Amino acid sequence: MEKGLLHLHSLLRWVILILLLVALYKSFADRHRAFTPGHKKTGLFLMIFSDIMLLLGMYQWFTGSLGLKMIQASGMSAVMKNAATRFFAIEHLLGMVVAIILIHVGYSYSKKNIGDAVKHKRTLLFYGLALLIILISIPWPFREGIGRPWFPGM
Repeated sequence: MEKGLLHLHSLLRWVILILLLVALYKSFADRHRAFTPGHKKTGLFLMIFSDIMLLLGMYQWFTGSLGLKMIQASGMSAVMKNAATRFFAIEHLLGMVVAIILIHVGYSYSKKNIGDAVKHKRTLLFYGLALLIILISIPWPFREGIGRPWFPGM
């Protein structure tokens, strides 16, 4: 089950990245136009998939071998001294939680009663920051010691 959840978690990253890029493109391309329900729906789907990903990731962190169990077995100081274990036990989790908070903040601006240009600017800002943090926090295949395949299980 752990391997299947890890594959699902890795596959959903592509859904979130695509939704983030679509949301950023729509807000950038329409920055001088009205903020439509389509913009809001894209943000809503992005937020929903991000929350699902967070739940999967938190479950893996608490039950899997690269999170809490590793900290309990090795101790926090040993985990922090090794770059690979630190990444999975601390950095990945922290980065993704911050990114999901930014996605929630960006979506919350789409519901506020403010000008359309301000909505586009704020969603661009918060979704852009979230994208940057997510790209930094993903264990890409080219990252030495922490790399994961592009499409695990396929």
